[in-house]
Amino acid sequence: MKRVVRHLHRLATGLTLAASVGLACAQGAAPAATPAPASYNVGATATGVPFTFLDVKTNSIQGMMVDTVTAVGKAGGFSVNVQQTVFSALIPSLTARKVDIISAAMLKTPARQEVVDFSDPVYSYGEGLIVKDSDTRPYVSLDELKGEVVGAQVGTVFLDMLNKKGIFKEVRSYDSVADMTRDLSLGRIKAGLGDQPVIAYQLRQAAFNGVKLVQSYKSVNVGDVCLVVRKGDTQTLERLNKAIAKVKADGTLAAIVGKWGI
Repeated sequence: MKRVVRHLHRLATGLTLAASVGLACAQGAAPAATPAPASYNVGATATGVPFTFLDVKTNSIQGMMVDTVTAVGKAGGFSVNVQQTVFSALIPSLTARKVDIISAAMLKTPARQEVVDFSDPVYSYGEGLIVKDSDTRPYVSLDELKGEVVGAQVGTVFLDMLNKKGIFKEVRSYDSVADMTRDLSLGRIKAGLGDQPVIAYQLRQAAFNGVKLVQSYKSVNVGDVCLVVRKGDTQTLERLNKAIAKVKADGTLAAIVGKWGI
């Protein structure tokens, strides 16, 4: 009987030790936290002057949002590889993992928040109304354009805004603001909506002929421009927000905005 008890005691002790060793091994095998990348691919457009645009002299994407994401990268300890993407393909490229971050004149909206995550704001603005330079009517709201043909760029909140109004004869979509202003100057549309600072900058650069911003118009869709990451990418989002806070605090972001005159 004593031999049986001793055998059971040794067996129990062995099982306990085995369990302890197994637990230790399991704990030791737990994967370490994924290190933060040293570089990120960034999607930007070639037609969003002064936020993002193609500099033909260097054949590279330049602009306020390029300077911003570069400065954020420096503050956050990572480099960026800016890639040209048309505006309507920015979010699809992000979700398909072709890029890791979007840095463009993209406003934060509830609809976009359903599929991507936004950083803390880096800039805020609203829509601008453009008409032919011969149109002297002091427009204040879109209601004054009821029954007219109007337009906006594909993929922008402004195109959705026009369609939701439901008061226009036709809402036309364009691949770029340049295409829209061309139709506007030719009288094919009555008015167009676009990013107010983008249009204002390009008009100052004499990039568009025969059109103007309506100074009396009141923006109703004012929003925040942020850096954009894939839904649930908390590691990148937290890293960006910490770096954004740094460039705001040390004046770097304000200097960038001042440089581009927006």
